[in-house]
Amino acid sequence: MSDTLESLAHALLDAARKAGAEAADAVTVDGTAVSIDVRSGRLEQAERAEGIDIGLRVLIGKRQACVSASDTRAQTIAAMAERAVAMAREAPEDPTIGLADPSQLAQSWDVAALDLVDPAPEPSPATLEEDALRAEAAARGVPGISQVDSAGASYSRRRLHIAATNGFSGGYGLTSRALSCVAITGTGAKMERDYFADQRIYHSDMIDPETIGRTAAERTLARAGARKPKTGAFPVVYDERVASSLIGHLLGAINGASIARGASWLRDALGEAVLPDALTLTEDPHRPRIGSSRPFDAEGLPTHRRDIVAGGILTGWTLDLGTGRKLGLPSTGNASRSTSGPPSPAPSNVALTQGTQSRADLLADMGTGLLITSMIGASINPTTGDYSRGASGFWVENGQIAYPVNECTVAGNLRAMLRTLRPANDARTWLGMVVPSLLVEGLTLAGE
Repeated sequence: MSDTLESLAHALLDAARKAGAEAADAVTVDGTAVSIDVRSGRLEQAERAEGIDIGLRVLIGKRQACVSASDTRAQTIAAMAERAVAMAREAPEDPTIGLADPSQLAQSWDVAALDLVDPAPEPSPATLEEDALRAEAAARGVPGISQVDSAGASYSRRRLHIAATNGFSGGYGLTSRALSCVAITGTGAKMERDYFADQRIYHSDMIDPETIGRTAAERTLARAGARKPKTGAFPVVYDERVASSLIGHLLGAINGASIARGASWLRDALGEAVLPDALTLTEDPHRPRIGSSRPFDAEGLPTHRRDIVAGGILTGWTLDLGTGRKLGLPSTGNASRSTSGPPSPAPSNVALTQGTQSRADLLADMGTGLLITSMIGASINPTTGDYSRGASGFWVENGQIAYPVNECTVAGNLRAMLRTLRPANDARTWLGMVVPSLLVEGLTLAGE
């Protein structure tokens, strides 16, 4: 960890104490990001960003305020602290705010075991451009592709440090390498597009550019001639690349902030079945080489593996200290924050039980229905779970893909939908949210 980030965090705490804060915590972040986009075999855009952000939260009694800056001069730090203290004195009281007790803090962690930083040198812009050009060329080389809308490669390196007046101090780094390609077939109103992308911590783990480009092209060609599907009640298979959205709705509904407000369709579901009996949803913040892994949370509490849903039964909420206090429960070590705001609860690294069938098996069992590969928009009632989203994908008849579809809407109720899930075995295990393709019964389709 950078001595500069650590020293900046402690300088912020010292300034807060001097300005009159009773307690404080600080977040310091620096990073480098490079992105390259190509089009028609030529460089389209190149960007490089380097910067540092610092954030300070001060507490006076049961009042708090947050300030942030990208200027690390001593006079700026002093001014930040004075402003934050003045703001906190005018803020409304909140009996649930406060730092962790020292006895709650993470005492030891193994950042190296998380393997979050690729030791390879930062790639040059020329290397990123070459990767993007290779992906674009592979897509353009597939017959039927009229153009490649975009192909891009990027790299980032980020480091952060968190410190607080309760004695916590810790930090870690993270690298990321990404490559994407969007291909187009057809022209005018008959134009269709699709994409493929990969993102990893280690460049050596990346899917090669040619596979990225070809997959984007093949997905696009499969969408040629899309039309509206039938209207009615049908089963639906959510392809692996969109299935995580369903689990995302569940995670949002059990977030402590929603539960504390009473604005959740799962607010009364603790200890009840929310998934089929055979399914478990596990959070594991310590998976190596996963971008959302973390050795401790944003309040300095230890992170740990837990079953959010075990055998279909909801076992608990996702909590930070504040939402836990509102509910009379301990934090689950899920605090997350930026430099400009206070902590809030957020999960990391969730995985749903995979099934034994392939996606093709799910389609065969479905018989007639919709395979969704892309979604747009969302209308979710947070208190009832009523669900409606725009979708596109493929119409399935007799267990086989019949034709591509677009401009349709799927609707249902999330509480009922989640209880019918049947998973395939195709989840990508290197993602932060590991969710396979999912068969869902009883949805209403609005098409023709």
